[in-house]
Amino acid sequence: MNLGTYTFQPLGKSRELTAGEYLFRQGNKASAIFEVERGRLRLIRNTIDSHPVVLHTARQGELFAEAALFAGTYHCDAIAVIASRVRIYPKRELLAAFRSDSAIGERFMAVLAHQIHALRARLEIRNIRSARERVLHHLALVACKDGRTVRLDGTLMDLAAEIGLTHEALYRALADLEKRGVIARTRSAIVLRMAR
Repeated sequence: MNLGTYTFQPLGKSRELTAGEYLFRQGNKASAIFEVERGRLRLIRNTIDSHPVVLHTARQGELFAEAALFAGTYHCDAIAVIASRVRIYPKRELLAAFRSDSAIGERFMAVLAHQIHALRARLEIRNIRSARERVLHHLALVACKDGRTVRLDGTLMDLAAEIGLTHEALYRALADLEKRGVIARTRSAIVLRMAR
């Protein structure tokens, strides 16, 4: 079993999804948690007035729907953004593995702790009012080891949804930052060129 960056004995099976296919829907019985083996899945919650809100985009190597371990139903939809493969970890077997091997439980807690840290960073970003500052803060947080390069593994619309901006606001902010020489853009990356 692979929980994020932690490898254990094989547990679970894989499922292929086509782009746009639902893995589960809000309200379905919560029977498993999942890991993205390939592709991307978007987690979307529908508001009372049926407005979709993107909660998270799960990427290769990431776990998602962890709350299902202690919930009766899924609280959002999971939809493949592109053709994807997920590993399914049935919650009954996973909970039994945690009970029988405390090291697996500790490693899972480490994965969750890392995800809580990432979630807090996303919440911090969404609390920044200025679109320009929100974009810059996000780019600084997700830059590669060089501290400047951000690889784009989706569309700019995906990025806008991830940081809680309309795509129009994101496009304007990126154009302004590029015009000022703060960033440079290619089809697959954004490079921070100078301090804010």
